[in-house]
Order: sequence, then structure tokens, then C-alpha cells
Amino acid sequence: MTLPRYALYYAPRPEEALSVAANQWLGWSPNGSRGRALPASSGIDPERLVAITAEPRRYGFHGTLKPPMALIDDVTEADFLAAVGRFAATQRTVTAPSLMLTALSDFLALVPTQRSPELQDLADRCVVEFDEFRRPAGDEELARRRLNGLSPRQDELLLRWGYPYVLEEWRFHLTLTGRLTDEGERTAVMNILRPRFANLVDRPLPVRDLCVFRQSAPDRAFTMLARYRLGGGRLVHGEVWRAS
Repeated sequence: MTLPRYALYYAPRPEEALSVAANQWLGWSPNGSRGRALPASSGIDPERLVAITAEPRRYGFHGTLKPPMALIDDVTEADFLAAVGRFAATQRTVTAPSLMLTALSDFLALVPTQRSPELQDLADRCVVEFDEFRRPAGDEELARRRLNGLSPRQDELLLRWGYPYVLEEWRFHLTLTGRLTDEGERTAVMNILRPRFANLVDRPLPVRDLCVFRQSAPDRAFTMLARYRLGGGRLVHGEVWRAS
């Protein structure tokens, strides 16, 4: 049986310039499940551009706070959303440090220029608070996670929280490419991305919402299911909706 997966993400609001630029680059908007034409990029073959952006396109432009998970049997989607809404109402907005474009291992991403204790705390809370809803990882998933090689601590985190890069191993990042193992190609793509995001870095990043993304099946893209304003209220098309 194929179960949907749910993740808690930071994602800029659809009208924000960062969202527009990223969705244009990836050729996909998770808000309303809309595809977009990929940008015409000098020096990159169109088919190669599709391949370069395939992985981040499938997940949607985001920063992970609680990694994707299937829900346990006695929890419904409505139960989970209600819990996220209650949690978000108790949290405060975060202003993260300015972003920079950089290489993380072999892929390119936007990352904060310095550590944010407030953002780290929000991510840690998401991991811990919602673990009761998480279906434990099966042997196949554990084996797949271990293929890339994990430290003893990362393996411990994988067994306890279902993902090796949480808590002190977590690093906030907004992914823009898949793996680029060729250094020359990585540099070329960096040079294309730099002017596209030049006006969106070097400034503080407001983290105002907690977003729930949903993946209906392994071969499907993640889409926005709900957006909750930190401090209270569910956002629909930029407007605050409150349950009566």
C-alpha cells in the first residue's frame, strides 16, 4: 500500500520575489500544483536543465523543518493538520540571517550566512513535537539512507527520528539543483544562478509561516497542502483564515 508523505517546510509566500524566482528556475510551483516553463539559460542544454532541476523540482522550493514522513495508522490527515495549526499558533516568527548562494557537497543552494539559534529551535521543535505522528522507517528505507555513508551520530538520529540530518546535524538550506559532480558544470550553473538571485540575498529572511507539503505517491511531486502563520491563523492565498 502506497501512503502519502507529509513534510513541514519553510516556503516563501507565492507573491514573494524569492518564491517567483525559485519557481521560475525550477519550472514548478507547489502552490496549486502548477508547472512552469524552465528558463532559457545560455550555456545549458534544455534537456540537461531539466535533469539538473529534477530533484529540487519534485520537492518544491523549500527549507526542511520536519523531513517527509508517512503518518501512523490511527492518525488522519485532518488530525495532522489540526496539530500543525495548534503548534504554529504557539510559535513566533523568525528573522533568519541573510542568504548566500553556495555549493553544499555537489548541489547548489541558498543558505544563511550565519547560524540562527531561533531557526534551529523551530526546526528542532518540529522534529520532536511531530514525531508521534511519524510512521517508523522500514528496513528498506533505513538501508537506502545508509547508502551515502553516515556517521555513528547520524545513524543514531536516523533510527530515533527517521532522518539522519536533524537536530545538531541539521543545516537550513533552499535547494536549487541536483548533484553536479563536474566542477566545471557546477561553476557554470553557479554563474547562471548568481544574477538570478542577486537581489534576493544579502538581506534578512523572514520566516513567517509553517507549511505542510504532501506527496501522494513516490513518483509524484510534493505540493502545498496548508500554510499556517506563526503566531496563529491559516493562510489561504495570502489571507488569514481562522476556524470558527
